Amino acid sequence: MLSPDSVSLNNGWGLDHGTWSVLRHIFPEANVPVIQLSLDTRNTPEEHYRRGQQLAELREEGVMIIGSGNVVHNLRGFDWDDPSTVPPMWAVEFEAWNRDRLVSETPGALTDYLAMGDMAALSAPTPDHYLPLLYLAGIQNSSDEVSFPVVGFDGGTMSMLSVLLAGE
Repeated sequence: MLSPDSVSLNNGWGLDHGTWSVLRHIFPEANVPVIQLSLDTRNTPEEHYRRGQQLAELREEGVMIIGSGNVVHNLRGFDWDDPSTVPPMWAVEFEAWNRDRLVSETPGALTDYLAMGDMAALSAPTPDHYLPLLYLAGIQNSSDEVSFPVVGFDGGTMSMLSVLLAGE
């Protein structure tokens, strides 16, 4: 499904915290099969989006696809003393920019997030928490209803935004 990319199974690592920390709440009995994809951060955002598009047919087969990360994930700015700290404007605006792309049926535009300059650099200082969103954007189709069941920020610089795609 991901060809011509080389993909291999590795059972030696276990699940990343971005996977188990989400699934433990959804499936506390751990009674579902899970396949986790590792991110190759050497690839461009466009390549990650394309991989999402390649995986879109899994939705038609009833496979749940979860992309776990944070649109805004800046631990250096995180207020550990006050989790309810008001987020800075760059964080709010970057999250809004992402939401707008998802609801306006232009999810492919998310691949150009670095063009947002300092706003992107501060919101996603490393790509590993942002790139999962590009997989979600890649599987999105025009008939999807996009909603945000969880919103808000923790510590000012950690967006807890969740995105749900509900298709026909």
